[in-house]
Amino acid sequence: MSSTRIGVAIVGCGAIGQVHTAIASGLDSIEIVAVVDAVGAATARLADKLAREGFRRPQECESLEVALALHEVDLVVLTTPSGLHIDQANAALDARRHVIIEKPLDVNLVRARALTDRAQMVKDHGLVVSVISQHRFDTASRLIAEALASQAFGRITSAIASTAWWRPQSYYDSAPWRGTWQMDGGGALMNQSVHNVDLLLSFMGHPTEVSGHTALLAHERIQVEDSATATISFESGAVAAVHATTAAYPGLSTRLQLMGTLGSAVIEDDELAYYHAAAKAGTNVGPMGLRVAQGNHAAEILATTAEPEYRLGLPLPAATDAGQYRLDPASHHRQYQDVVRAIQTGEAPQVTIQDAFNALALVQSVYISATLHRPILFDDVLAGRHDHVDTRTLGA
Repeated sequence: MSSTRIGVAIVGCGAIGQVHTAIASGLDSIEIVAVVDAVGAATARLADKLAREGFRRPQECESLEVALALHEVDLVVLTTPSGLHIDQANAALDARRHVIIEKPLDVNLVRARALTDRAQMVKDHGLVVSVISQHRFDTASRLIAEALASQAFGRITSAIASTAWWRPQSYYDSAPWRGTWQMDGGGALMNQSVHNVDLLLSFMGHPTEVSGHTALLAHERIQVEDSATATISFESGAVAAVHATTAAYPGLSTRLQLMGTLGSAVIEDDELAYYHAAAKAGTNVGPMGLRVAQGNHAAEILATTAEPEYRLGLPLPAATDAGQYRLDPASHHRQYQDVVRAIQTGEAPQVTIQDAFNALALVQSVYISATLHRPILFDDVLAGRHDHVDTRTLGA
């Protein structure tokens, strides 16, 4: 590393790049040394903001190549359109830099598979590659992960993952790459729901069979779906339903329900909305079960949870068209801390590129199933046996 601090280049100075800049600049172990964007006004705006906040003004770079020539750059953070991720990540690895990639990993499973394989090799040379999956670091997600590890919910039987958002036509019209297969790689499922898909996988384990349906119902001049549903079977025997849409006016919630034989939990808009574990609740539910209000112990669990860094004193950004609700920066903060730990210790990050590849493969499995009009095996998608399927037709 260039010094005791990790030098970071933020690649892409749009809305997501600004979020990463705010989080990374708040870590004592990181210094943002470069901001990269083909639009000079964007780099100048972000560099000026950092300078006003008392940080050393980062160098403005018009390309990743220019940034990689700077010896201060240790870690490259990619917040560019999804279709650029693989080429840019490979360029960073060629230059022996660590890499963080904003979700999704890429839009193309073949390219993503090759990068995943390469990342496995370069880790032996001390390079860290991670993909943003900040919701694995949410307080709610961590509480549920702990409950699953201790089998507090008994046998998990089913799950429902729903992302019901609204995006006006102006959202897709705002940039020529939005709603395209080349850069977005898909619609509501790929872009708005990939975090929910990733959480579903982290809780439920390895999928076996996927059946998907997609539709374009409420938007024009885009190539991808604005609505998708899927059913998924898992190795454990559990089943799940996935729902994603950008056609739910005026915008509803992101919700993940996890249900088991001894307990259940619900995450809604990143918060723990419901939690019941029989061993902790000690409630006799009777032959007809409990009403939601009677069985919900989420407030009690949260009250007894030691999360000294929760909220972190960081300001919540205002709600924008980028989401239906404000994002708590604490989860991004935790993931950045984890990547710093991985770089400093040589250990693997909590979110590996394989995790991100599996989430991408599940999304692609839905698209492939929708195109072929039949269920498909997840392992066939992982192995590349459906790489020839042109999902851009989506069953048309």
